[in-house]
Amino acid sequence: MDKIRVGCWSMFVLVITQAASTVLSGDVAELMVVGLFFNAVAAFSTYLVLLRPDRNRWPLVAWAAGFFGWHVTGLLTLAGVATTGLDAVFTVGGDPRLSILYQVVLTVLAGFAVHLLLPRPTKA
Repeated sequence: MDKIRVGCWSMFVLVITQAASTVLSGDVAELMVVGLFFNAVAAFSTYLVLLRPDRNRWPLVAWAAGFFGWHVTGLLTLAGVATTGLDAVFTVGGDPRLSILYQVVLTVLAGFAVHLLLPRPTKA
């Protein structure tokens, strides 16, 4: 498998995991709808890149980078480094250790997706 396909499948895993945790968290309905909408659009963008990997994949790189930033913000919030007021959004299952592990895993997954999806210069 090439890097683009591995990056796309990483994005699918990321989006499915985020959507599942959003639905299972039982947060405020508005936040749940917004989160599921973002995940659906990112999944559709991933699907389009999988259909035609030779086409522009910058929107998918932007989604992966956005998710990376979101989960870094979650890590900083849960660690007490930044005060965002979103502690309830970043907490998974009410357990701080599980929440930090979740944020670490998805941060790494999003970072690898960005790395794999970025276009490489052609060797001359």
